[in-house]
Amino acid sequence: MKPNELDWNRTLREQWEFHWNHQLRARLAGLTDDEYFWSPVPDTWSVRPRGTSTAPTQVGAGTFTIDYGFPTPVPTPFTTIAWRLGHVIVGVLAARNASHFGAPAASYDTWEYADSAATALNQLEAQLDVWLTGVRDLGEAGLLVPVGAKEPFPELSMADLVLHIHRELIHHLSEVCLLRDLYLHTNPGNSGRRP
Repeated sequence: MKPNELDWNRTLREQWEFHWNHQLRARLAGLTDDEYFWSPVPDTWSVRPRGTSTAPTQVGAGTFTIDYGFPTPVPTPFTTIAWRLGHVIVGVLAARNASHFGAPAASYDTWEYADSAATALNQLEAQLDVWLTGVRDLGEAGLLVPVGAKEPFPELSMADLVLHIHRELIHHLSEVCLLRDLYLHTNPGNSGRRP
């Protein structure tokens, strides 16, 4: 690379890595099962033991399923930290890792959802590692390749997909942090964290 050229691949990865390393990772540390499954309002969508949900649709391959509805009810149901992490792990990362980076096939229907906060955070870290390795391996030229039929807008470039996934990660994981803050202030005796 010439001194005056920008390394777009590194720049795109750093967009996410900076946010993860300096804001999110520490905010997710110590996530408890109580926080993970906490439903702040009635009829919240979550990840639940198979057969215990009242949502219109429940999907998943393991002993826990994630709540859904097709079409999505109006208003859209509020979602727990467990649901939001499930969405990020499967819909944002694992499905894309499978489609673009050779990871095992993954979908909402086939995923084994985490039965604990610790397991969910381990799943998140594993999928993030696959994602960042895949993006790094694209190099500069790979960022210009169209995403193809695996995505809703096949003509867009991999760079567009990387930006989209990073926006999704920042958006949804920031929501998780906000829910942790709400939990702490609503249940101050149930968490050792400080505001």
